[in-house]
Amino acid sequence: MQNKLRSSSRIKGLGGAILSILIGGGAIFALTHALKNIDYDIVLAIIRDTEPSVIALALLMVTASYASITLYDWLALHTMGRKDVPYRIAALASFTSYPIAHGIGAVALISPVIRYRIYSRNGLGAMGVANICFLTGLTFWLGNMTALGFSLLYQPAAIGVIDQLPDWGNRLLALILLGGVGGYLVWSWLHPRQIGRSQWLVKLPSGPLVLVQIVVGLLDLAAAAISMYVLLPGSVDISFFRLIAVFIAATLLGFASHAPAGLGVFDATILIGLGDENREQLLAALLMFRFLYHLVPLSIALVLFGGVEAWRNFRAKKPAVAAVAVSDRRVELESDHAGHDQRQTDDTNRIGRLAVEQHADNDAAHGANSGPYRICRAERK
Repeated sequence: MQNKLRSSSRIKGLGGAILSILIGGGAIFALTHALKNIDYDIVLAIIRDTEPSVIALALLMVTASYASITLYDWLALHTMGRKDVPYRIAALASFTSYPIAHGIGAVALISPVIRYRIYSRNGLGAMGVANICFLTGLTFWLGNMTALGFSLLYQPAAIGVIDQLPDWGNRLLALILLGGVGGYLVWSWLHPRQIGRSQWLVKLPSGPLVLVQIVVGLLDLAAAAISMYVLLPGSVDISFFRLIAVFIAATLLGFASHAPAGLGVFDATILIGLGDENREQLLAALLMFRFLYHLVPLSIALVLFGGVEAWRNFRAKKPAVAAVAVSDRRVELESDHAGHDQRQTDDTNRIGRLAVEQHADNDAAHGANSGPYRICRAERK
């Protein structure tokens, strides 16, 4: 049985690797084609001419997106019944693990390691961290599926260039996505659910918490999409729902490619999905979005996580140094007390010898005398 599971996991891993290579290779080809004949002087000019207020608004939306992401772990902890873990710990784990893991590209490897380093101080082991990673991923997918479904219902042609489906096909896809989310919501609302085996049993959120998951996922995606939408020049005529649909498709393809921050895949999908026109304007907005949404949070997360680790190591070493100092002091005190105790023993022995000697003298004196003193001496014996 174990051999079958191992072979199955190997096949899945190989299939995932092949799929990632195919997506990455296709994205590189598509991106190379999309960047042809682009005037980079115009791109730089658009970036320079972007108003600071627009940059500030986009940065505000990025902040709102990452603030929503901090709720991913908080919801997972509540689902697991670990309400004792403070929100600040959940926010730290979310904010550091998400940008670092996606910036490096090894999400399945880096994210659990970072979360474990943070949550281990609160009594969460490897299985607890695995549950959190699963539940946060569930929140992400629920939000993506809901947003993509509503976007395609409103504007089915939004990703027609990407999936090559007609409008009715994209509407059908939207109904399938929304039906899946709705079915899962009803299924989870009936009674508590759990999946997995005894070695790894995951408690699923109840109906009300699923609704909160969907709302949080929608807030995250909407804020991220708005941050890119406001960076588009006014001359670009792209509806928000079209941008949402292409943005989600680009995000999902970027995740599937396992490229760092979906590099190449995300960009090619945005440039191709939003049309052949206004390539310079789209590229300028994309570069600014990359800087604000990926590079800035990644830098902050690295500094924050490194600072927390350094502080914890410092605090761990400080008691050890204090313990050594106390131990040395104890040795000195014990040495002094040992000499004092030795003096006390010598004094006691000396007193004892004096008492014996005096007692012997008295006995000798009593032995020299006759009469009643012999009875007294016998009683002492």
